[in-house]
Amino acid sequence: MIVDMPDTSVGDLSRKLLELRHGVGAMALSRVFTLVVVTTPQDEERALAVAETATRQHPSRIVAVVRGSARGKDRIDGQIRVGGDAGASEMVVLRLSGDLTEHGEAVVLPLLLADSPVVAWWPGECPEDVSAHPIGRIARRRITDAEHTPSPSDEIRRRAATYAPGDSDLVWTRTTRWRGLLAAALDLPPYEPVTRVCVTGAYDSASADLLAAWLGAALSCDVVRARTEAGTGLVSVRLDRRSGPVDLVRPDGLVATLEQPEQPARRLVVARREEAECLADELSHLGEDDVYARTLHRGIPLLEGAALPAKEAVEKGTAPSPDASRALARRLRERAGVPRAQD
Repeated sequence: MIVDMPDTSVGDLSRKLLELRHGVGAMALSRVFTLVVVTTPQDEERALAVAETATRQHPSRIVAVVRGSARGKDRIDGQIRVGGDAGASEMVVLRLSGDLTEHGEAVVLPLLLADSPVVAWWPGECPEDVSAHPIGRIARRRITDAEHTPSPSDEIRRRAATYAPGDSDLVWTRTTRWRGLLAAALDLPPYEPVTRVCVTGAYDSASADLLAAWLGAALSCDVVRARTEAGTGLVSVRLDRRSGPVDLVRPDGLVATLEQPEQPARRLVVARREEAECLADELSHLGEDDVYARTLHRGIPLLEGAALPAKEAVEKGTAPSPDASRALARRLRERAGVPRAQD
């Protein structure tokens, strides 16, 4: 059910929400937090669709603050979504105009669930310091997404400069599977220190930057950041050790190969994570992410002067070859009898 309330007030929206709650039994379910989504008219539908999907695992109240034109009179065009149009949540959309665009927190406050934590999410561009933003100050967790900004790599460095406990970014969440696979590989023999890390990925991939920063800080070793063309995402990681490297390579965004000394080569499906999946992961824990904080503060400085073109890194033997990974994946697939259509 979608109820449009043009040129309304927060009081009228609250009363209508209460009326709908009494009339729709499913809305009596408890809500675990309030998710405040701060977005623009251009990103509104994408942001609401992602929030609705992500909160199916975490029933909540979604309050979307859509900042429109600051010109003209102050106005709130509201919309309430419940039932099938809001998934497991209840959604209030506040389209703001005039001076209200600069006072979103005052409009949001009356709509927050009582005695429940507040999570703020900026699905695109966000304030330089989200913890100092009025909406950020009322939130326990502040989630951003540098991927949807003009320069993701520069944006994640700004996150490092302004980090406060409770901050997180979805480009970090997109590295979760890679971090898990690499940590598991290092738990297998031979147990040797890593002397150098090379992470290959798009020059505009903040996820590749963060993965390299995490590995450099966690392993206390040299870091190389090999850069591919825009849009290629994370491509490969090489961990150099005395007995030979650990290579995790995903040349085409889906199928990866993992090679390491004294272990059989493996073929893995490591698809790029959807935005809703990443947001749901972030919503599953409302505490501070100490590993993310350590990566920003200790790891990001290690990337200064660590960049070189991916082709040069492969030629020098610093990075693994994507072509060799494709050939290995094909041999492993044929050996296992897996149809190509399942990739």
